Amino acid sequence: QVQPVESGGGSVQAGGSLRLSCVVSGATGTSACMGWFRQAPGKEREGVALIDGRRAPNYADSAMGRFTISRDNSKNTLYLEMNSLKPEDTAMYYCAAKSFVGCSRTDLSRPDFRYWGRGTQVTVSA
Repeated sequence: QVQPVESGGGSVQAGGSLRLSCVVSGATGTSACMGWFRQAPGKEREGVALIDGRRAPNYADSAMGRFTISRDNSKNTLYLEMNSLKPEDTAMYYCAAKSFVGCSRTDLSRPDFRYWGRGTQVTVSA
């Protein structure tokens, strides 16, 4: 049973930083696509960043230059380093993973992930 579990969310002021972690128990493959998504109240879920170990990470325009996605396969852990946070980054952040499949070009906008975590809340105050 594969179950992603996120942590690291919290409340910060604008300009601050947070590091999210996601431990993915169970086997998914060291090159399987993993990603971060977020959903703010009243808004649709949106992709933030993807990584699969074969290509360079893929970022949403809103995350480019401020967020960094990485993974430590020895710890089965996915990370999202978030800097220069803005109030519009406030959302529930979700980790997602595929099973032995890499990322596709459409995964940020139309995610096709088998496993999802329950989320960790990020709140950025002005």
